Amino acid sequence: MNATTDPTATPWPAGPVNRSSLQRLLKDRAVTDIMLAVPDLHGRLMGKLFNASVFLERMTGGAEMCSYILATDVDMTPLDTFDFTGWDQGFGDVLVIPDLDQVRMLPHRPGTALVFGTPVHDDASPVEVAPRHLLATQLERLRTVGYEVKVGVEAEFVLCTDGPEGPVPAWTASLDYALQHPPEISDFLHHLAQALSDAGIGYEAFKTESAAGQCEVTFPYGDALAACDHYTIFRHLVGQIAARYGMTAVFMAAPQTGVGSGLHLHLSLWNEHAPSFAHRRGQQPPPALAQATAGLISALPHMAPLYAPTVNSYKRYRPHSFAPTRFNWGFDHRGCAVRVTGHGHGAHLEVRLAGADANVYLALAADTAAIAHGIEEKLTLRPACDGDAYQDHSAIPLYPDLAEALAYFEHSTVAQLLLGKDVVRHYAHAAKAELTWHRHQVTDLERQRGIR
Repeated sequence: MNATTDPTATPWPAGPVNRSSLQRLLKDRAVTDIMLAVPDLHGRLMGKLFNASVFLERMTGGAEMCSYILATDVDMTPLDTFDFTGWDQGFGDVLVIPDLDQVRMLPHRPGTALVFGTPVHDDASPVEVAPRHLLATQLERLRTVGYEVKVGVEAEFVLCTDGPEGPVPAWTASLDYALQHPPEISDFLHHLAQALSDAGIGYEAFKTESAAGQCEVTFPYGDALAACDHYTIFRHLVGQIAARYGMTAVFMAAPQTGVGSGLHLHLSLWNEHAPSFAHRRGQQPPPALAQATAGLISALPHMAPLYAPTVNSYKRYRPHSFAPTRFNWGFDHRGCAVRVTGHGHGAHLEVRLAGADANVYLALAADTAAIAHGIEEKLTLRPACDGDAYQDHSAIPLYPDLAEALAYFEHSTVAQLLLGKDVVRHYAHAAKAELTWHRHQVTDLERQRGIR
């Protein structure tokens, strides 16, 4: 009998397990496969599915994977001339070291345990351009100045079904804040909620939005790296579950003209278990909050390809769309790039720049690097926006497209200082590949306008 249904078998665990628990589950055959996964440049889980016995016998010290898992476009086309890999180096292997202290069970694949891995060089040093390690580096930077980062993720996506001419939204009416949904959508959301619970990933709420087919999910506040891991597993799960309902979960920043899907990151700093942003509305922001906000406004213009990585990303930034168009901040202002929200000990920052297509590790790495910059340099905060954020001409406008954002990022001394020259070169090269692909494509819209 299956271990999930046999009452005499080892109970199927919910949430993370450690190395000893994994060994027990393997012995009882509750776990038969190990999925060793690395988040790639696009925020997807990539890796290998191992026989669990072989993995625990031979792979706990690391397993080899082709270095191109950190050097491809969204179609998994190998991209050449990266510093650490490419055809000149033959796309050799990197060793991926598993983190066996945080193992996740995958409810949609009974018997399978997910293990995150860290790619390392031959000298055992981490590959610094790997998204998860890049975030860990920035989090450690803030620890050195006395702060821990806590994060809550708020994400939007669009559910689509197959139409005569391609994917179409699964519903067309506005279901914003609706508590009655079509039966198949209710079933899907219930199935997704159960899968997250079984994987030990807490969620706060699901909400359908005003745009056709659009959903929002919010996750609890907590450890920054864990929040990104949970969101990445969610992305993996929601795609699998949607497919079982004949749907596709679309994570585009602008899935349709006039529609935007965001990836909002709610974050705060904590010092010695106390919130450093705590304040009441109408009071002066505490120094940590003021400097962190100033850092975001000052440095994020230098790092746009990390939170807006595609050509489509920039089509989300439209006036009066709830997506920002300028690098400004305000108190509880959803038109600003950075929103100060919450009350008392719950006061925090909501960074609204990233779209649904962003890699959450890279977006948060940019945010934390900018915050560290503000604190280390004790930057002065410019006045809050207290009117129409889209008419705030004192604030720098967001870039109109990826080409302009890339040109600024690639040559930015601020980005190189905060992220490292190798990191900037790597992600600038990835952005160039994205632009090159688009420049060589003839789109349906071009044919529509050109054929008369």
